[in-house]
Amino acid sequence: MRVVIVGCGRVGAVVAGSLDEAGHQVVVIDTSTNAFDRLPPGFRGTAVRADGTDEDSLRRAGADGADVFLAMTEGDNRNVMAAQLALEALGVKRVVAKVNDPVRAEAYADLGIATICRTDLMAHALLGFIGLRTGEPPSVRAGATHPHLSSAAGEPAGVGPDGSSNIAAGSRPSQEA
Repeated sequence: MRVVIVGCGRVGAVVAGSLDEAGHQVVVIDTSTNAFDRLPPGFRGTAVRADGTDEDSLRRAGADGADVFLAMTEGDNRNVMAAQLALEALGVKRVVAKVNDPVRAEAYADLGIATICRTDLMAHALLGFIGLRTGEPPSVRAGATHPHLSSAAGEPAGVGPDGSSNIAAGSRPSQEA
């Protein structure tokens, strides 16, 4: 599986390392070369210093037609913009944007962009820890069927037939795109 991750923060680096270790082809894109220091020793994927919201840079980095695209920067707007490019311009069918604001995460999911909201996940974990668990929040809010794209099976991008997420989990020198 070919996976593109925009944002090499703590989460992006851990996910990239796990996918690489599982044998997947991983491309990590970040605007800061120093961010790639977070990647684990022995990372075999590709690290590209580029702007993940620039279509030409994404294409040069190999995002066109990737199997999975994860937008994991610290900026909600950057993540949604990168995810939208992946869906509409690059033909990626399984796309997730990290969105910290729960209201925005829900709104973007309604517009067809699958989202994961760290705020919801952390709040739920803390409430569960103190005994106030109120049900399971969605780990990934599946985007409604995007007007420009749906999977071959007819489900929205990133969603399996049962409504669950169908995103599988599993050289280091940086190049510029």
